[in-house]
Amino acid sequence: MLTIFNSLTRKHENFIPIEPNKIRMYVCGMTVYDYCHIGHARSLISFDMIRRYLMHKGFDVHFVRNITDIDDKIIARANERGVTIQELTNEFIQAMHEDCAALNVLAPDTEPKATEAVAGMIELISGLIEKDLAYAVPDGDVYYRVRRFKDYGKLSNQNIDELRSGERVEVESKKEDPLDFVLWKRAKPNEPFWESPWGNGRPGWHIECSVMSKEALGSHFDIHGGGMDLKFPHHECEIAQSEGYHDHPMANYWMHNGFININNEKMSKSLGNFFTIRDVLKYFPAEVIRFFMLNSHYRTHVNYSDELLNQAWNGLRRLYTALNDAPESLPEFDANHPIAVRFAEVMDDDFNTPQAIDLLFEAANLYNKNHDPKDYVILKTLGNVLGILDANPDQFLKSVPNQSDDDSEIIEALIIKRNEARANKDWAESDRIRDELKARNVVLEDKQGKTTWRRETN
Repeated sequence: MLTIFNSLTRKHENFIPIEPNKIRMYVCGMTVYDYCHIGHARSLISFDMIRRYLMHKGFDVHFVRNITDIDDKIIARANERGVTIQELTNEFIQAMHEDCAALNVLAPDTEPKATEAVAGMIELISGLIEKDLAYAVPDGDVYYRVRRFKDYGKLSNQNIDELRSGERVEVESKKEDPLDFVLWKRAKPNEPFWESPWGNGRPGWHIECSVMSKEALGSHFDIHGGGMDLKFPHHECEIAQSEGYHDHPMANYWMHNGFININNEKMSKSLGNFFTIRDVLKYFPAEVIRFFMLNSHYRTHVNYSDELLNQAWNGLRRLYTALNDAPESLPEFDANHPIAVRFAEVMDDDFNTPQAIDLLFEAANLYNKNHDPKDYVILKTLGNVLGILDANPDQFLKSVPNQSDDDSEIIEALIIKRNEARANKDWAESDRIRDELKARNVVLEDKQGKTTWRRETN
């Protein structure tokens, strides 16, 4: 049976969907004011893997990932660039979709935008005020009364009295309590706004997901996910809003992926170790990034470095090298194959992708040894469940991340010259060309009168 580590209870639990064979799943998405960074890639890939495996198990998954398209950073960036907010957000939504496609992240079934859900946010805030869980101040801001929600802190396992003012929660004198958080912000000059019972303004960040998840999945759904950095305060505040209003649980299972560290340091722009997905794609194929991420359990923190990416690239090449020797005919996938059975066992244990990938290498070794088409199908199919190994093997083995650096035509010409030298028994020239190709990180294989080649990283 599938077990999931539930961040809410801090233990592994058997997964039982609210509706048989159906899963409603919400994952916090991007605030679209800049390109997605490598930390975003971790979350995108982690929850895409989870979604794919649930689908592989036969569940009907409704997957929702939202877009925050109104926020202080968005307003500031649009002003810096002298463009409208919509122009800015459209640009980075398109860029996000391109990054997701490169990483083989499936498009969400529903992708709500915050600006399209403001009416629902106003309705929810009004309901919280009626229940005395929120209050408006004279200038038009609205705040949530944290101490009125007795379970505040249950997700992040924090005692409300131990939360020190000014460290984790902004202190404002107009609040009744320093812990209270904003639901509605009054409009400032030259900022976008919506009309509301409290005057012109716009929603706070936390209220967005409470409303977008409800409108897409209902007020009670199966899985809520996001990065570990969202556990507090964002997800904690979502729970307070949604459960305070509806008087029942928001989500049965809360899941959080780990952080990305760069060379053992936390990624930050101030440290100069901040990388966008597009930065990394200049040096590594997108599938290598995905494979690298999957080599660590989704809940662990991952150390990112070029050396580790190169190791992942070489590992992925090993798998594609096996797939490049395809049998003439392929049998059906056998779910009772010993490797498929063990794959299901490790993935059912809170999506243990490192052990699942070990089984892919086992399948590749079996196929290389015995050339049994059943092992080939196991390798290919289970790789696809993880969102990898669906490229043309020959093309992948010859690939370079930046096409401007593609020297494939030069390599092919050198191979032709080497074959001519071998035919003329000019072994010195043949060896010289092989050495030149080796210097280009090209590995040759002479088999059945034909020369094939693939790249290797240093």
